[in-house]
Amino acid sequence: MMQKENLLIPAMLDAHFPLMKYAFYSRRYQPVILNNRRDVTELGLRWVHNDMCYPCILNTGQMLGALRSGRFDPAHTRLLMPTVGDACRGSNYADMIRRAVRLAGYPQTRVMTMNLRHVDDGNQLGITPLMVWRALFSLYYGDLLLILVQQVRPHELHRGDTNRLRDQWHATLGRELKSCRNLRLSVLRRRFREITASFAAIPRDSTKKQRIGLVGDLYTRYCSLGNWDIVSFLERSGCESYTNGLSWYVLYYIDSHLREGNPAETAVYRAAELLLTNLQDAMIEAIRSAGFFTLPRLKTVKAEAKGAVPLDVAIGDGWLIGAEVAAYLHHADRKVLAIQPFGCMANHVCGRGIYASVQRKCGGAVVSADVDASGTPVNVYNRARMLIDLSVDLLDSTGSQNQL
Repeated sequence: MMQKENLLIPAMLDAHFPLMKYAFYSRRYQPVILNNRRDVTELGLRWVHNDMCYPCILNTGQMLGALRSGRFDPAHTRLLMPTVGDACRGSNYADMIRRAVRLAGYPQTRVMTMNLRHVDDGNQLGITPLMVWRALFSLYYGDLLLILVQQVRPHELHRGDTNRLRDQWHATLGRELKSCRNLRLSVLRRRFREITASFAAIPRDSTKKQRIGLVGDLYTRYCSLGNWDIVSFLERSGCESYTNGLSWYVLYYIDSHLREGNPAETAVYRAAELLLTNLQDAMIEAIRSAGFFTLPRLKTVKAEAKGAVPLDVAIGDGWLIGAEVAAYLHHADRKVLAIQPFGCMANHVCGRGIYASVQRKCGGAVVSADVDASGTPVNVYNRARMLIDLSVDLLDSTGSQNQL
């Protein structure tokens, strides 16, 4: 019998990976989502130049830390680095991690990649129909839990109720994903309503809190390691945060990267876009019908951003960053905190470079903060505190939002 290999995946999507890891589960691989934090920045900096973006440093540090821990046999361990495969530096991560792993003394450990753009094909982790189907369910379950947890936890009367319910759903849904049970679209749509109702039943106070919209690249938006636990800081500061779901990014990626090319592949992606949009609509309806907040479907977000955001920029998170900023300013409490890795050109050009313009056109306030190996969480928390204490009504009346 072939020995099962560990597939180590660095922390990237906190809300989704507890379920999405089962997409990689097979007779050959045992997926492990890395959660080690201690000294990962220092370890990453030993093998990655400090001019590289912060997510790469953290990813490398987590992987090398796991190999050094002794928990995994390097000869039977694979490292997985998912990338989008476009011009973002994230597409170069695999080669840099490969070099770091070799120089650190683990030449027998293979670094795998996974993307839809045929980058680094010789080291691709094979994508199977079962993997895609499991990932589809994990995507929407993760989105739903992310959106509900961030809105319920700041208001819970009994501390810990929200996290316990989230963990219960992780256990239930994880068993189904692993065993391939109940992976039908009718069940997924029904679960949207069931999960939402279960969170709505948690006893909560009626205090109105500021809602802060969070934007940034995939890593700093969805990974608490990468954003220095900003959600926890906002909740301790008496706020309610909102992070938009990953399905919006997936639909953005199809819209911006996969619409042109091989006719057969294009037809498949267009069909996938239709399915994903229909499921997103069903999820949004379930969330709103229970009295919770969510941004509109991606097509609406994009249409509303026209004129305020350049929609032809598609490197990395591209126009989605600005479009989500505009959507928060239109639909939420009109305060947005943008967290990006220092030196990330996609974020600085498509995000920070247009924040002032978006503010002038949409009102509200946008404050940006950089995370970097040379920085400290205090700098980010101070920027967040400035946004919390800012009076948007005063900004709108004085027009001084242009100065932020």
